[in-house]
Formats: sequence, structure tokens, C-alpha cells
Amino acid sequence: MIHTSHFNGIKLDIQAPEIEVTEAIQERIQKMLTRLHKFHANIAYADVYLESKEGKSTHNKAVKVRLGIAGPDAFAEDSGDEFITLIGSVEDKLRSQIVKS
Repeated sequence: MIHTSHFNGIKLDIQAPEIEVTEAIQERIQKMLTRLHKFHANIAYADVYLESKEGKSTHNKAVKVRLGIAGPDAFAEDSGDEFITLIGSVEDKLRSQIVKS
């Protein structure tokens, strides 16, 4: 699934090959962007990549996010068993990068 939209002035691109992105996942991504927007008001785009690695019993999902901000882009990734939890972890990593910049 490839989904491109605009959310609060941010170009949002979600790529999830062979994965059905549920409404809950989409809402969690939007919540992440809303929270990150408080730390950096000029996020131009967010590229979100969701991956599911079939055949692995643990850490079979991965989330990667790149934010287009002034200066170097912020990028974070994590792997685990649940997309919602991973999005939260990636959000924390991105927030830390944004605050430092």
C-alpha cells in the first residue's frame, strides 16, 4: 500500500508493501506528527515505511520514518512485534533529534 496525503501542512507518504494499514495505524502516525510539530513547526514532509518480515517469529515488523526539516533530515527506525508500539518508539527518537537540532 502506498498512501500520500497532506496532514496539517505536512506531505505524508506512507509505504507499506503487502501490508494493510489500518485506520488505527494511520491515526497513530497522525498523532505522532501532531506531537512532533510542537517541537519543530516547519516539518515539510514525513516518509513512513512499514515493513513486515514474514517467517520471523520475533521482531518481525519494522517502522522507518524520515522527516523533512530545515538542516539535515531527521530519521529513526525500530523493529519489534507491534506497529503501534514501534511508531511510539520512533516518535521518541525523532523528538530527541529535533530537540538537539
